[in-house]
Amino acid sequence: VQLQAYGGGLVQTGDSLRLSCAASGRTFSSYAKGWFRQAPGKEREFVAGISWNGGSTNYADSVKGRSTISRDNAKNMVYLQMNSLKPEDTAAYYCAVSVFSIPTLSWNEYDYWGQGTLVTVSS
Repeated sequence: VQLQAYGGGLVQTGDSLRLSCAASGRTFSSYAKGWFRQAPGKEREFVAGISWNGGSTNYADSVKGRSTISRDNAKNMVYLQMNSLKPEDTAAYYCAVSVFSIPTLSWNEYDYWGQGTLVTVSS
């Protein structure tokens, strides 16, 4: 089983990015998925989560209103659209699959992880 996150890069303040995460080896259509991030010297933090069927989403306050999580179960993909990026969004972003069908905020309730894609926002 492998999760591959991609789409990060170096952008300027105010730009947008769309992160993608492809799962292979098994399907995760019954499980919630999430995005977390970790900045240098900081703990991993929840960014956004989406329920198994996409019917429920939640976001960290820091990205709410600027980000949209979505999923395509037919393609085994999850996405994170981030707009109006700020320097404080700079971090490695990780996709993950939850042990539950609805998203939770704790990283230890996710048991499959991608390798991370780096987002750097310059001021």
